[in-house]
Amino acid sequence: MNVLAPGAIIGILGGGQLGRMLSLAAARLGFTCHIYCPDADGPAANVSAYQTVGDYLDLEKIKLFAQSCDVVTYEFENVPAQTAAACAQFAPLRPGARALEVAQDRLTEKTFLQDKAAINVVPFADIANVYDLDRACKRLGFPAILKTRRLGYDGKGQVKIGSDSEIKQAYEALAGAPAILEQFAPFRREVSIVAARNEQGEFAAYPLIENVHRNHILYSSTCPAPDNNAPDNTSSNQPSHIASEMTRAIMDALDYVGVMATEFFEMDDGRLIVNEIAPRVHNSGHFSQNAGCCDQFELHIRAIAGWPLGDTQPRHVSVMTNLIGAEAADWQQLASHKNAHLHLYGKDGARAGRKMGHINVVGAPLPKSGD
Repeated sequence: MNVLAPGAIIGILGGGQLGRMLSLAAARLGFTCHIYCPDADGPAANVSAYQTVGDYLDLEKIKLFAQSCDVVTYEFENVPAQTAAACAQFAPLRPGARALEVAQDRLTEKTFLQDKAAINVVPFADIANVYDLDRACKRLGFPAILKTRRLGYDGKGQVKIGSDSEIKQAYEALAGAPAILEQFAPFRREVSIVAARNEQGEFAAYPLIENVHRNHILYSSTCPAPDNNAPDNTSSNQPSHIASEMTRAIMDALDYVGVMATEFFEMDDGRLIVNEIAPRVHNSGHFSQNAGCCDQFELHIRAIAGWPLGDTQPRHVSVMTNLIGAEAADWQQLASHKNAHLHLYGKDGARAGRKMGHINVVGAPLPKSGD
């Protein structure tokens, strides 16, 4: 592949906070970013050199955008398939369209993970109608989670079913959308691995991250995950190593280039079951910005530009906490905390459930490998 030199233009599909932080990281390495987004005043446009405002299905604008870029990436996984295909005709698209295809449909994703990457997932069933749902509930048992196959995040587009009497109501709640039923996983905690892979197959991963959700929205991420504070990922019986190897298998199967997050359920017996993948930089990786290592945004830029991947071993225990809605209004108090690093996204109009920023609190130093 051609390694991009400083001065190259990196196109980013999407203008939210992830695009903003990607653009800032790219600027540190001497790159210029071009944002494509329907919103003229999104967080990313405020820190990027160029912006095209247009609908994602305006393929003529997409063509012109891609032609202006040396590589194109994306900050969200619901980029329309037509948009990805159009970009790929005129510039390298990293990660590729296959990652989008897999991640955009929960049934495709579960099938791929199970059949192509040989990864453990919860038992699942394709649901086309209420009769499918009734039969699947009998096979998978209760409780079970009914989810739309496409779209839905932060708890949207899913319903928990606890008994036969709830089947019809649950199906109607999704308004007939194509769906997947998943057996409920009685997990101990939710964890994730954020990792990068470049076109040469080089791989780098942060240690295991523990995630806490409130109202289906990520509240905090801690890295390394508590009770997993090994200074590296090399011990084969470490959950961090196991999760990292599973993530690597998925990325290799996708021929993935860039940063990807893999979310896991950790069961009481220590088993790890993949919940879903996110083909992009991820909220649970924000801790890396102040952990004393290469942050996930620079890591992604390095991967898609063909550069060597950076150091992913944090020097400190770090806790990221999202600032939701009005919580960001306390920025003065938040900024005064010792060992705290405040990141605000420049969004107008705080509202319930909207991520307005995050704060990283750096804790005790971690031992170095071999100490």
